[in-house]
Amino acid sequence: MTLDYSTLDALRAHHPAWRLLRSDHAPLIASFLHRVFVAPNVRVMAAADLAEALEDELYALRESLGPAFFPKPALDYLNDWASPEKGWLRKFYQPGSDEPQFDLTPATEKALAWLGTLAERGFVGTESRLLTLFDLLKQMNEGSESDPVKRIAELHKRRAEIDAEIARVMAGDVPLLDDTALKDRFQQFMQLARELLADFREVEYNFRLLDRRVRERIALWDGAKGTLLEEIMGERDAIADSDQGRSFRAFWDFLMSGRRQEELSELLAGVLALPPVAGLKPDVRIRRVHYDWLEAGEHTQRTVAQLSRQLRRFLDDQAWLENRRIMEILHGIEAKALALRETPPAGEVMRLAASAAAVELPMERPLYTPALKPVIADIVLETGDSEVDPAVLYAQVVVDRAQLARHIRQALQDRSQVTLRELIELQPLRQGLAEVVAYLHLGSESFQTVVDEDAPEVITWQALLPDGESVTKIARLPRVIFVR
Repeated sequence: MTLDYSTLDALRAHHPAWRLLRSDHAPLIASFLHRVFVAPNVRVMAAADLAEALEDELYALRESLGPAFFPKPALDYLNDWASPEKGWLRKFYQPGSDEPQFDLTPATEKALAWLGTLAERGFVGTESRLLTLFDLLKQMNEGSESDPVKRIAELHKRRAEIDAEIARVMAGDVPLLDDTALKDRFQQFMQLARELLADFREVEYNFRLLDRRVRERIALWDGAKGTLLEEIMGERDAIADSDQGRSFRAFWDFLMSGRRQEELSELLAGVLALPPVAGLKPDVRIRRVHYDWLEAGEHTQRTVAQLSRQLRRFLDDQAWLENRRIMEILHGIEAKALALRETPPAGEVMRLAASAAAVELPMERPLYTPALKPVIADIVLETGDSEVDPAVLYAQVVVDRAQLARHIRQALQDRSQVTLRELIELQPLRQGLAEVVAYLHLGSESFQTVVDEDAPEVITWQALLPDGESVTKIARLPRVIFVR
């Protein structure tokens, strides 16, 4: 983009991020949206919950600044921020729900990210970024080299460097990164991790624009169904096959690998345990940043699924309308035929071509020819291992999630919130760790929960060993609070 006067003047007048920075309430908007959406990586929030959080924020500001500041109710501010003139929030309704939902727009997240760069940094690392640029150039050069001789020579060179490093380590020379290098690389990792979460919101926004264009086109279309489908699917394939679409698929396939997730968890745990990194006091959410990536990518996948459901609904509606039109035509023909039965028209009504039978003799049909000839190997059957205990197939653990959900609802009837530990004390675990995982799954799917990372809790239960002996098992996890 060229930063000339006309371009910047248009951005200043129309771009939501620039309008946010020019707003008189920019400190309130930026601080509140960053605390509610960006810091905890919340993608969607109900209007009632968001209004309650903003009302608490406004109450604290009025207590410190005076009652004349921010006189309007919180919901009025949210609706104003979500208006087309502002465009800082996206207000929408999820399928099957009549409660409005709010989400950040990519422009707002860009403005918040830029505000975060204005603060002075006590340590600015440059080595890690230079090494990253150097590695990217090497990957592009090696990935675009089509000469096998050069590729093999480069691989031999890398193997020689690895062999030389192995020899130095075996000789006792183990090079380690100093504290400055560790801090430099960790800051670079934190910056890229935050930028990746922001990029997900923009990717989801682009797919949502396609979904909105499809809905508008379906609502206003009055032509043939095939033409509309060809146009819609062509646009959908163009986005899926674009550079952004292919990059997103590659990222999603990489992150969905269970082995990669375990590797990321182990690497993060090892890095965060280093004293220089721990001295930086990183955000506690960085330990599960790869799960935040998964959650953000899942929102993008759900947007694509909504587009598919919209197309299927369109096909069902069009098929019903076409079948109805066909039945109306048939009924019209029957009514006209009955009206003409008593008074047939004079003269020739219809001419039929001479009919002839198509004769096909049975012996003229070709015989069946098998497509493939099976090859049967002449081998001796071997006896398998018969000493296998089939009881393992029946020793399965089944957790009754409906019973756990009823237990949570009963506990919330006479209180506004209850912790996971209190639920387990009221109804001890029967299936052990599997039942704890079921509670956590219900908390993310069917109930509103709050996780307090600073208050760890210990959960205990009794388990039976194969010899029948009872042992006590312990699980440590952050405090999980179920909220009514």
